[in-house]
Amino acid sequence: MRSRFAPSPSGRMHLGNGWAALACWLACRSAGGTIVLRIEDIDQARSRQEFIDLIPEDLAWLGLDWDEGPVKGGAYGPYVQSQRLARYDEVLAELAERRLIYPCYCTRKELQEAARIRRNAGPVYPGFCRNLTPEQCLERENSGRRPSLRVSFPPGEVTFNDLVLGPVTLHTSELGGDFPVRRTDGVHAYQLAVAVDDADMHVTQVIRGADILDSTPRQLRLFELLGEAPPSYGHVPLLVDHTGRKLSKTHKDLELAALRERGVRPEVVIGYLAYKSGLIDRYRPLHAGELLPEFSLPRLNRPPIEIEPDAEVVLARFSKK
Repeated sequence: MRSRFAPSPSGRMHLGNGWAALACWLACRSAGGTIVLRIEDIDQARSRQEFIDLIPEDLAWLGLDWDEGPVKGGAYGPYVQSQRLARYDEVLAELAERRLIYPCYCTRKELQEAARIRRNAGPVYPGFCRNLTPEQCLERENSGRRPSLRVSFPPGEVTFNDLVLGPVTLHTSELGGDFPVRRTDGVHAYQLAVAVDDADMHVTQVIRGADILDSTPRQLRLFELLGEAPPSYGHVPLLVDHTGRKLSKTHKDLELAALRERGVRPEVVIGYLAYKSGLIDRYRPLHAGELLPEFSLPRLNRPPIEIEPDAEVVLARFSKK
């Protein structure tokens, strides 16, 4: 087994990121697998080096180790997406040569208007540019439009067995239809980078938050086009506040570095997450390794995990006992 934890350095990691890392670590270590740490900094506008530097520090503080990654190295690096751009271009060129992707000149405004007319909740792509001729493409480019690149996503149901949720079926119409693999500004899309990285790094199991569930069919489609075997996927429940909003870096919710600075002990955090997620039946401080003997992913099939408004105070209080 090869699994990966792949945070985005768009802010300091929060308790929800710590929970995702813990679930990934438990699933892989309980099976004797290899863990890859990958930095998903493809969105350079939001990524910061200071956040990249904090990631290994936060993980080590929680007692979560890894086998391959930045600095540590490994056979399938580089493990930082911004260092893999040439590889993504290589894959796009291959897909274009096989006519598996096509240029799309639609603007966001046009897509939103099309969605409004159809009364859809989101901008489902209606395939406007799927069958453009080379002459039509040239005409649009001469008018100043820069294309994105899209993958054809045939309409229908996509079913996969989730390691946490069990059988999952999603319809491509719910997922936006044909999806971009490169934006109009030339930035490679998340879906492409993740699929290519997982294939190149021989990842066989992906454990991540339930908020990314709808990405799985798109990534399965890319694995199909790349001729690669996809990993198994498991989506764990999110940590949410008392209003139901998931914890986020934007809101600086329960940042791990802030908890550490406040004197919260890592075993208190691990015990808190284990209790909240149902891995133990009563709260107690413990180390991650203590959860391994009885860990199983199906035990995590539950609603979002609500965190108290004063969770930081609670954790600090437990740390003084």
